[in-house]
Amino acid sequence: MLTQMLVSSKIVAQSTIRLSATDYINAYAPAAIKDMQLTGVPASITLAQGMFESDYGNSPLAQQANNHFGIKCHKEWNGKTYIQDDDEKNECFRLYENVQQSYDDHSNFLKTRPRYSFLFSLEQGDYIGWAKGLKQAGYATNPDYANRLIKLIEENNLSQYDKPVLNLQNAPFAHQTDTIIKTSVTVFPLLIPKISYCDDLPYAIAAKGDTWYKLAKENDITLANIFKYNDAGTSTILRQGMLVYLKPKHNCSHIETHLVASGETLWYISQLYGVKLKKLMRYNRIEDAAFLNVGEVIKLR
Repeated sequence: MLTQMLVSSKIVAQSTIRLSATDYINAYAPAAIKDMQLTGVPASITLAQGMFESDYGNSPLAQQANNHFGIKCHKEWNGKTYIQDDDEKNECFRLYENVQQSYDDHSNFLKTRPRYSFLFSLEQGDYIGWAKGLKQAGYATNPDYANRLIKLIEENNLSQYDKPVLNLQNAPFAHQTDTIIKTSVTVFPLLIPKISYCDDLPYAIAAKGDTWYKLAKENDITLANIFKYNDAGTSTILRQGMLVYLKPKHNCSHIETHLVASGETLWYISQLYGVKLKKLMRYNRIEDAAFLNVGEVIKLR
């Protein structure tokens, strides 16, 4: 147990400054939005759970293990661990290299367990249904869990983050379907920072009025490179809500696969996970990146 505790403390030093609700939202709203696009878990629910489970990022589990959702090891976990008392003494919790991994694991945890499957049939934006459903499915033992999540969402206006943010219209290799054309765009509040990270890869969320040239200049990147980093070109229209990477995307993701939903293209998946488009084409033996079948499994590594 002592060894596990020491390993975790090397990854994240205990903060001496207590984070507020605003601090937490400002830091992790992009991670929640990104995972909503990947799995369908509402960003408002993810943020509220993170705030509640981690005490706004101030709990020992969050500070020392980057675990913001209280997810325990379970038999399938092969990663590093962190031991602390919970319902029982010396319980095993998952330890992550960074907070983004905690967010990704939380969303995948909900997406892949049958007991939570009914939640994904709820109407978009039904955070009340999600909060009550999580309690019903046994995510937490606290009898007031659903009400606490709902209160956090409404007090902090977290439901504003539940709208789609990555507009696929006119994206590279995007075939023009009704799904793409109808994709809505979120007006981002100033609360979201300009630069966020996907597995230590910096990206910007394009705001109203942004252009490729403007983002390149602001981040001291040549226009040619910003196009290269995003598998884009001069004909690619930059739209509000698009993810724009500021360094070369990774060769693979720590997540193994992605299930294709309606309207998704390989470029869209490439941007969501920060993986080079050519690599995804190679892993999946795809020659034409424009067309994917709904339900198709895309390898990310």
